Amino acid sequence: MKSIKMKTIKKQILLKMACAAFASLSSTTYAQNASSETTTQRDGFIFEFVVGGGIISIEDSAGIQTFDKSQGTFVFPDVKFGHMLNENLAITVSLPGNIYEFQDNDRNFGGFIPSLQYWVKDRWWIHGGVGLAIDSPALYDIKDDVNDDWNFGCAVMASTGYEIYKKKNFALNVQSKLVLGRASLDGDAHRDAVIFNVGLGFSWL
Repeated sequence: MKSIKMKTIKKQILLKMACAAFASLSSTTYAQNASSETTTQRDGFIFEFVVGGGIISIEDSAGIQTFDKSQGTFVFPDVKFGHMLNENLAITVSLPGNIYEFQDNDRNFGGFIPSLQYWVKDRWWIHGGVGLAIDSPALYDIKDDVNDDWNFGCAVMASTGYEIYKKKNFALNVQSKLVLGRASLDGDAHRDAVIFNVGLGFSWL
């Protein structure tokens, strides 16, 4: 009973820490943007890829791996594409992804997430959506009958970013991203993931 309570407490602490970091970056970018206001025309197709890293916590309902231990992770892949609906709002599809280790094998927890991106200020945007969670082997570490299972479920994503450099239709941004996902496994089991990333985004608007 105590171990279950401890797991619940650790989950809550991890989520609170990720949310606090996310909120901190949002407030910082808002404060920075309050002093610099320029006009940018955005229209048509948009594309972005992100380079960065963060932390990931994985827990299986079978108890093989728990939230007790977080892993450092690098972003792969993390791309976004979509279309501007107006100067401040875009409809997008985001493909976040993070590498993690499970039973001495490398795997990827990511998703295919329809989403919306809104520019609160000229350089500061917020982005979020709900979609498909994908838990798969890392492409470089697929092994027959060992690390070859693909699992699917549901994921929620929220991110924010600040454009530190812009030229014509290109923008370089600093961003943070929080992803919560659950993938279904064989035998009515499931795998939960909490991911928090910080990275550089290269965008074409």
